[in-house]
Amino acid sequence: MEINYIEVPSPCFVIDEYRLRRNLALLKQVSEKSGAEIILAFKGFAMWSVFPIVKEYFNGAAASSPHEARLCFGEMGSPAHTYSPVYKESQFAEILKYSSHVTFNSLNQYKKYSEQLRVNPKKISPGLRINPEFSEISNNLYNPCSPGSRLGVSADDLREGLPQGVEGLHFHVLFESDSHALENMLQVVESKFGKFFPEIRWINMGGGHLITGSDYDTDHLIRFLRRFRERTGLHVILEPGSAFAWETGELVASVEDIVENQGITTAILDVSFTAHMPDCLEMPYKPKIEGAMEPVSGKPTYRMGGNSCLSGDFMGDWSFDKELKPGDRIVFLDMIHYTMVKTTTFNGVHHPSIGMWTADGKFRLIREFGYYDYKNRLS
Repeated sequence: MEINYIEVPSPCFVIDEYRLRRNLALLKQVSEKSGAEIILAFKGFAMWSVFPIVKEYFNGAAASSPHEARLCFGEMGSPAHTYSPVYKESQFAEILKYSSHVTFNSLNQYKKYSEQLRVNPKKISPGLRINPEFSEISNNLYNPCSPGSRLGVSADDLREGLPQGVEGLHFHVLFESDSHALENMLQVVESKFGKFFPEIRWINMGGGHLITGSDYDTDHLIRFLRRFRERTGLHVILEPGSAFAWETGELVASVEDIVENQGITTAILDVSFTAHMPDCLEMPYKPKIEGAMEPVSGKPTYRMGGNSCLSGDFMGDWSFDKELKPGDRIVFLDMIHYTMVKTTTFNGVHHPSIGMWTADGKFRLIREFGYYDYKNRLS
């Protein structure tokens, strides 16, 4: 059932329950057939109001901070698989409280905290993040294996062997990738770190697996993960974020004004790219808009402008079949994964509401934001 965007307030992030469940069902099927454990990565999707739905299919999550670990424990009802580039000593007790697995970014960090892990009353499985020094990611903003990367331990760092007590290895080197990219990466990991496999219990293959993408070869993924498990005896963990919420919802906005300058016509919206869609400027990438197309000569064409004071708070250009006017809805597609977790209250612009289009075809408002949400982040 399609979303009736007229019933959705503007601005608002709206997730489609039907599409979310479709993704969850596919991920669960892959997990069951491959034997790999799939957990949700909060850095990509942390809309905890829908966790009751997620828990019908999965019960684990990956965290990268004390707050994410606590969210997992409190809202998913299970301890987190936690990794962070660095742990603060004042926060490590909280990490232990809310985690089942703790992965360390460096040998120094493991050495610093290994005794706390050993004497902790609750058994926690320690791991090391490894850096295979190989990646097919072209954008260095998202490439953890770029030269000089601060993320992970290289094979050279482990020339003297794996530290005593380490039970798992963790690599995260993919970005919206297919199964063949993972297979290529796994060959590199095995060649460099496979000698340690008999000493460990689990291997976490991180995120970036776009399993719910339309052209993802799930059968191929299932086949080679099963072969890997049978050959090594290791428990395999995948922690995609985008795949859970891929194409499950939109950001609904409205045109507030139309301005022209030096031949460019800009539709100024009630949302901000820098505050509400920062990935569009960081990567950068041009989002899709429902009913819009790439510029076509002779059609009404507009640049989309955000409502903050940042000069560069705009994207463009798109053509439409008819001229835009104030009050028209602009629906940015696929804005649920990563986008919501990165939003800010920069410039004090109104933060979009959050809602869900339910399976029975109704809009449910989950959260509105106001002045105190902005004020309480400051002092």
